[in-house]
Amino acid sequence: MNTFSNIKEVLLALKREEELLTEMFKRRKTANYKYEYALELVDDNDARLQYLIDRSVIRQNGSTLEIDDLYLQFFEQVLEANEEINTSYINENLEKVKQNIEYYFNEQNEQRKYEYLRTIKNTLRKIGIITLRNVVDLKRNIDNTFKSEPNYKNKKAKLINLDNKRKDITKLIEQTEQLVTHDNITFFKTATDEELSRIIVQLKLQLHKCTHNLIEIQRQIIDFLNQIKHQSGIIEKLRKVKYLKDQFILESSTDIKQVLAKNNAVVFEPNPSYPLKLSLEYLQTDEEAFVSIKKIAERKKIGEKLKQPIAERISDEYLETQIVEEVQINLEEVKNGFVAGSNNLFDFVMNFNFSKMVSFEERVTIYCQMVSLYDTAFEITEQVDERNDVEFAMIYPK
Repeated sequence: MNTFSNIKEVLLALKREEELLTEMFKRRKTANYKYEYALELVDDNDARLQYLIDRSVIRQNGSTLEIDDLYLQFFEQVLEANEEINTSYINENLEKVKQNIEYYFNEQNEQRKYEYLRTIKNTLRKIGIITLRNVVDLKRNIDNTFKSEPNYKNKKAKLINLDNKRKDITKLIEQTEQLVTHDNITFFKTATDEELSRIIVQLKLQLHKCTHNLIEIQRQIIDFLNQIKHQSGIIEKLRKVKYLKDQFILESSTDIKQVLAKNNAVVFEPNPSYPLKLSLEYLQTDEEAFVSIKKIAERKKIGEKLKQPIAERISDEYLETQIVEEVQINLEEVKNGFVAGSNNLFDFVMNFNFSKMVSFEERVTIYCQMVSLYDTAFEITEQVDERNDVEFAMIYPK
């Protein structure tokens, strides 16, 4: 069996055959992919397919092909599309953390101690991500099982197995929390590493989120199992009723007539109809109503042509042009006049002859606007004066 010599060769092979691998990944849950279909996606070049087969990217079984499990798991995990809930992987990582903590304390060389610390940080980060992904996969599998599995016995068995997976994840979360909180408290206090502290905080948040989701998943499993039990009981009763009916002994062996006579459930009542009469005004003015009337007329083949009502003539008063004039204050002109003089800005604005009547409050606003817009052209002093209960800085032109 040939193998890839480096990462670059792997990436080039996956990139070159991305169309084929994408199509095969989409159809991974259906029947195996036909060899001739794959040949069309590689431009009828048999050597390209053989290249992937020799390097175990895809596997051939007679006239069919499928993606190798190693690459399939990689694609599913990266795309978060996997359905396999692997709790043993979390347990392996927990053991790996414990072992590297022991190696860390036994090691005297600082460089090798740092390598063990780096492994511990990567493993803890991995535990949080894997646990979250397992919880998401668990919830998705539960929903798919309840909605898609047609066999009631298999549906119940699968839900019970998924509930056992939930219990396993819960135990692993408790073990992880015990590991980072109590069992190795000496390590986490002595290994003073800022990144490790951030990873521990992030891991605790992830585990806390997983715990809350697992509580909801437990409630959902119980609810689904109760529904299955109820539905299976109803189906069992229906089977008995059908058997008695097929044997023509239903009426003689049961009291079905008396039961149905006493049952006044709404489901047995005919659906009531409530005719709705539209107003003439609505039918004459609404555009959608007019379209509906035309459709009904075409269906009934009514010969009379319907005309849409014409609106009244618009009054001339609405067509008259009205002009509103508003005098605007040119702040640039005010600034140029102030810079040409020597008075302070506040007094200048108060005494400036505007082209319209301007109140004291409006002049104060203009003063503030001038300071905000042209502060680079002014000399703002620390002197403060007051006028009409308004304090202002003494500002002069530069």
